[in-house]
Amino acid sequence: MNILEKVFSLKKSGTTPSTEIIAGITTFLTMSYILIVNPSILSEAGMDKGGVFVATAAAAIVGSLIMGALANWPVALAPGLGINAFFTYGIVLGMGHSWEVALGAVFWSGVMFFVISVTKLRKYLVESIPGNLKVGIGTGVGFFIMLIGLKSSGIVVDNPATLVSLGNLSSLPVLLAVLGFFLIALFDRLHIRGSILLAILAVSALSFALGINQFGGVVGTIPSVAPVLLKLDITSALQWGTISLVVSLLFVDFFDTAGTLTSVKTMMDDDEEKELSAKALAADSAATVIGSLFGTSNTTSYVESTTGIRAGGRTGLTAVTVAVLFAVSLVFFPLINSIPAYAAAPALIYVGLLFFRNLADIDFSDVTEAVPAGITILMIPFTFSIGNGIMMGFICYFLLKLIYMRTEDLNPPVLILAALGVINFVFLV
Repeated sequence: MNILEKVFSLKKSGTTPSTEIIAGITTFLTMSYILIVNPSILSEAGMDKGGVFVATAAAAIVGSLIMGALANWPVALAPGLGINAFFTYGIVLGMGHSWEVALGAVFWSGVMFFVISVTKLRKYLVESIPGNLKVGIGTGVGFFIMLIGLKSSGIVVDNPATLVSLGNLSSLPVLLAVLGFFLIALFDRLHIRGSILLAILAVSALSFALGINQFGGVVGTIPSVAPVLLKLDITSALQWGTISLVVSLLFVDFFDTAGTLTSVKTMMDDDEEKELSAKALAADSAATVIGSLFGTSNTTSYVESTTGIRAGGRTGLTAVTVAVLFAVSLVFFPLINSIPAYAAAPALIYVGLLFFRNLADIDFSDVTEAVPAGITILMIPFTFSIGNGIMMGFICYFLLKLIYMRTEDLNPPVLILAALGVINFVFLV
């Protein structure tokens, strides 16, 4: 106990080991669905599903340990939902890059994130990027996640004439996906911990019982991470045509993390907030670099950590508990490998819809602010690329500020990102 007190300052934070462990279990239950969803998404990019499963757990373990032991924050980390979709459907399947190059882009985005975290660039970047565009990026990512969920479930299908149309709602997989969505909503309404995970498992169990999918067991040998370990191509990721991908990954990861840590800070009364915030950002960025080496997309702080904080978590022991539980989860690959895509899809739809609450923060009274945010929101899903949506948003912001003669709102980061967008669309696309 003396060691725990020395490392985590439990008494100073007004907490106990048992409280922190319970908080860690609570956080794990609310975010463990990523063990199912991340391998499902990244395997579509051609990556080995078993290897990605191990990489997902490894990134969560290392990231949460760094956050807990070094930053002493009750925040758990894992590969981010939304960025993994951009990795697969945007960078690999959409733009034709190999998953090795995409991992290289993840690596460099993590390195840039780390540099920002440990320098004054952190505060400058947060204050320089227009607030409405930040909201637009977050909401657009939510729209993107939701669209992928609708597609994976079969609720929405492609149509040459209308682009998209309604799928076959009478098919069992689609009906089970719809059921999964409402189960998540019901469990969430009843405040049941792990509502997303429980809904995924319930739909999967039904699919096994109905004979739609085959049950592969619960526990077994941990799969090899070798097919994806250290397979990143960091050289090709630095070519001119991929720099915009690195910037896009950096942007989404940075502001996702900043938003999560801001949410955490509002729930904690800590005199060392500013110092810990810098450490927490550095821990998050280091986790992204390490995650890319293992073989997964950007690792980020999870907003689900707030559930653990509500359960009493106040120190890094909460995050360390989450890391231990992710390590234990490694033996459950047979069960996770049995789960069909339509069972995991409702999680994407539900989580994506939650991002829409951010729309209330957009200033619709100002055309030069609302329109660029709206363009960003629409272009991320409709171009199937977070990067394209971000760049279009900044170009629109720049042009509207010029038209309305509001050049005082234009700062160097905005000008640089708008210029990168123009170069990308004119010379690279």
